[in-house]
Amino acid sequence: MGNTPSSTVLPPHDRVRRFGHRRSISFSKLIRCGSPSSSTHVHDQHHEVMHLVEEKSRCSTQSRETPTLAYSPSYATFADSSDPAALAYEEFLKVYPEYRLTWILDTLRRTDYTRLDRTGETYVDYMGGALYPESLIRVHTNFLNSNILGNTHSVSNSSRLSLECADQARAAVLSFFKASSKDYTVIFTANATAALKLVGESYPFTGGSTLVLGVDSHNSVHGLREFAAHKGASTTYIASTPVGGLETTAAKNVLLRNRPQSKDLAPCLFVLTGQSNITNSKNDLSLIEYATSLGYHTLMDAAALGPTSQVSLANLDVDGMAVSFYKMFGFPTGVGALVVKKSFLAQLQRPWFAGGSVDVVQVPGSIVTRAHELHERFEDGTINYLTLPAVTDGLRFLTAYLPFLPLRLSCLMHFMTRTLVELRHDTTKRPIVKLLSRLPGRRVKSVGEQSDTGSTVSLLFYGPDGELLPNSFIEYAATKHKISLRTGCVCNPGGAAAILGIEEDMRKLYPGVTLKDFECHMGRELGVVRISLGLASNFQDVWRVLEFASLVGKGAVRQVMWNQWMESKSTAL
Repeated sequence: MGNTPSSTVLPPHDRVRRFGHRRSISFSKLIRCGSPSSSTHVHDQHHEVMHLVEEKSRCSTQSRETPTLAYSPSYATFADSSDPAALAYEEFLKVYPEYRLTWILDTLRRTDYTRLDRTGETYVDYMGGALYPESLIRVHTNFLNSNILGNTHSVSNSSRLSLECADQARAAVLSFFKASSKDYTVIFTANATAALKLVGESYPFTGGSTLVLGVDSHNSVHGLREFAAHKGASTTYIASTPVGGLETTAAKNVLLRNRPQSKDLAPCLFVLTGQSNITNSKNDLSLIEYATSLGYHTLMDAAALGPTSQVSLANLDVDGMAVSFYKMFGFPTGVGALVVKKSFLAQLQRPWFAGGSVDVVQVPGSIVTRAHELHERFEDGTINYLTLPAVTDGLRFLTAYLPFLPLRLSCLMHFMTRTLVELRHDTTKRPIVKLLSRLPGRRVKSVGEQSDTGSTVSLLFYGPDGELLPNSFIEYAATKHKISLRTGCVCNPGGAAAILGIEEDMRKLYPGVTLKDFECHMGRELGVVRISLGLASNFQDVWRVLEFASLVGKGAVRQVMWNQWMESKSTAL
């Protein structure tokens, strides 16, 4: 389902370097062929890799200062084959030989994300935002330097070029998501949040309408209940499982009980989160079809799903889908889209109008004639016309690599999660971390195959006696070790409450309560440590995360980091 690799969609020569150059001898040696291991051997190999992680971090504890993690410019080549990271990579390839099929992404890492290795930063917050490929910036900068673009609300040469670029971007979005231009159109917004808001504020809720959505959803989805309540409609939630996401049968029961009695007089809206940004759960997209059969209008939040999964609207009959392009390929920020059925759009009722969305406005008076093109009626003011050419190029770029991504991320996720749960404190041998999010159940084995979960790990760190370590301490320590991750509830309070097991406490919240009040009641910081992988992720990134987690388990090292954290807090006061 979705896009498949094709030579016709490879980026032009001036956008991405060709992949035909010969790999180095050392890299070829590292990815030499090997037969798949038995399950027993796989388990032994994981223990061996974990041992290498602990050995590497033990070497880093010899100094009284906070250790600096070992850094290698690329795990495709190693100057020292005895380096624990190099040995770990060899063991990793024995357990996950299919990872070698994604070597094209190693080439991408070396050509388009050179700043990662140059700065030594480990970026594991792709759910927060993807990293932009350097070639995309070069191509877009060259385009801007070579052309004159003007406001699309004119007929000048510069305006016509901008409008042509906007039309190309709309066509590129429809093509990427396999959406028919006969049935669908694209409305450009500031982000996925603005796309969801556009539907919420315009949906024809009535007193008999129901908004149905999942507990494990982003706040931008939960916010739609305000529009429903303002028009007298009710909101019904589908509960989350303990590891997030919807249970399909339970979801169908909720949809059935709240189905529209009259689609014309009291329309109902079902909003599905394609993939959770905190629990790593992918929801069953067949729920869209089931809800449609009951008479619901359907809307999908695909902000977390789109960057690493192939979504085909040729096979998914959804009324509207919200995406953010910076989450998909990093640049530009400030541009998202609502990919929407024209028939659904015609039923939405804008609560206001603005420049660009109208043809005639009577002033003073009350007569308004909306713009002729449907999408123009929903694009308020001037669209971000200077960056829309980058959307076209970014989608072409992602199309070339997306088929390889689920396979690579599946290998890295299985390796990372299995190793994390085996890490122990040096004194008490208790676990260093507890994984809360949904773990991948099925290993992806071939290019083009889709994964059953996302590539996000939400976890908590614990001290040697089982005490919870503050997330703010972990974030501080990770930052000092040049690791970019995220902590907190990440704008998904329902999903966070589910995996933290605090749903009962959530029910006891009162009007005016603050996060500080809630944390005071719970007696600890709320939220998780979130690690998320994406397009440029490689073994090096996961290795450094594991190395950092292992360091937290070393008493002397942890104490140094704790003292520095406490000092930073006192200095900030």
